[in-house]
Amino acid sequence: MLPSSTESYWQQSVSLPDYPTLNDNVKADVCIVGAGITGLTTAFLLAKEGYSVCLLEANKVLSGTTSLTTAKITSQHGLMYANMIEQYGVEQTKQYYEANTRGKQFIEHIVKEYSISCQLREEDAYIYTNSLEGVEKIDQEGKAYEQLGIKGEVLSSVPLPFPVKKAVRMNGQAHFHPLQYGEALLQLCKEHGVHIFEHTRAINVEYNRHPSVMTDQRYRVICKHVVQASQYPFYDGLGYYPTKMYASRAYALLAKPDIKLEGMYMNVEKPERSLRPIVIDEEEYILIVGDSHKTGQSNKSMDEHFKALASFGEQHFSISSILNRWSAQDYITIDNIPYVGHVTRHQKNVYVATGFKKWGITNGTNAALMIYDFITNNTKEDVHVFSPSRKLNITPSIEKMISMNADVAKHLITNKFDRPKNDWTTLEKEEATITRVGLSRVGVYKDSGGNYHAVDTTCTHLGCEVNWNQAEKTWDCPCHGSRFDYEGHVIQGPAVRPLQEINIDTLE
Repeated sequence: MLPSSTESYWQQSVSLPDYPTLNDNVKADVCIVGAGITGLTTAFLLAKEGYSVCLLEANKVLSGTTSLTTAKITSQHGLMYANMIEQYGVEQTKQYYEANTRGKQFIEHIVKEYSISCQLREEDAYIYTNSLEGVEKIDQEGKAYEQLGIKGEVLSSVPLPFPVKKAVRMNGQAHFHPLQYGEALLQLCKEHGVHIFEHTRAINVEYNRHPSVMTDQRYRVICKHVVQASQYPFYDGLGYYPTKMYASRAYALLAKPDIKLEGMYMNVEKPERSLRPIVIDEEEYILIVGDSHKTGQSNKSMDEHFKALASFGEQHFSISSILNRWSAQDYITIDNIPYVGHVTRHQKNVYVATGFKKWGITNGTNAALMIYDFITNNTKEDVHVFSPSRKLNITPSIEKMISMNADVAKHLITNKFDRPKNDWTTLEKEEATITRVGLSRVGVYKDSGGNYHAVDTTCTHLGCEVNWNQAEKTWDCPCHGSRFDYEGHVIQGPAVRPLQEINIDTLE
């Protein structure tokens, strides 16, 4: 039986402090937007260095992807190193590996230095396969590990309760409780004078002598540096980020298994299955993640995705109960490498950290360390593999960019001509449908009290049409991943403005 709530275990097990909403213009050396692991780490590092820091969060602190992650602290990000060597060469690939290892080591150092209780535990990480094509890919990845000096090996068996054809292991990785760690970062930020504001959405950056971050309540944060740690950049700066990455959702179950899991795992084939153990009250549990798809584009209901994960758990681990279920969203760049650095070549005091490809613990921490280095050392140029301005001259990346933007165009055009005329008056409570009023595509939701809520389904980001997500009661954009609640309020960017409210009386 699936739990009715879609709140993560991390969220349920930690009580975080409340912070005020920004209600005046303020000045700071640095304005950081986004209070997840990247924003908090950056804020702590800069404040410790003596910078005055203002941290803005559109919702609650640590309520975004950091609270929904698998919380693996690893540089094993799927089968990527062999492909990356082919595209970018050994040296730049080594930059990626070493940067994520640096992120892992920083977390371990902070946990030790400040005696943070966050269930940090070392664990080997494995990628396994049961297909002949996968065997070849595993062998190639193993050779890449050798070229990069990664400690690990290719194996013909692993500590799983089912056989595998082949696997590659990365030694000495780790996992932890991300919100216990995040809670400690919040305390460190407080001790170093960081000013934190919740329910304060940044919507733009304006320039005079210094950049100003504009909020949805028309207040300004006047600063010298702007750090966009908001998962998706709210300020594009003509960096054309919508053309260079896409949103992907995945699903998670926390379950009680009869068979103990040792190690962290993910498979090569589709659908994806990612596994890690969690200890709760001295009992062993398992986190099962997978069934990813582009946001707003699944041909299955959310419950079907969860049931697929549950079936996998029952088959291989004899899971007896499910404690939590949730879903998460992340952004993937066209070459699978995050964008970290100056938002464009010509805007050196605005930084971006995005496109972590569902590996935000190490990638996000590394991004914070890199941005800290940029600001404190006044580094002028992005010359690293993470540069947002890097050239995409590799054929697979160009082909992926063309395909991705063709997909966006398809959804933009197709849904504009979609003319449903569904009968919204027959809705059951907590259901939604899409209908038409004149030329407008309208989404109608009936809440638990029998009240109707109607919104124009045109996404306020770039004009695609949103679709209804029944399990989470949200309107999701299939183009760039913006998400809105049933009243049209922004839950997740890149959109910064709500959906237009429609008077329900105009539908009758």
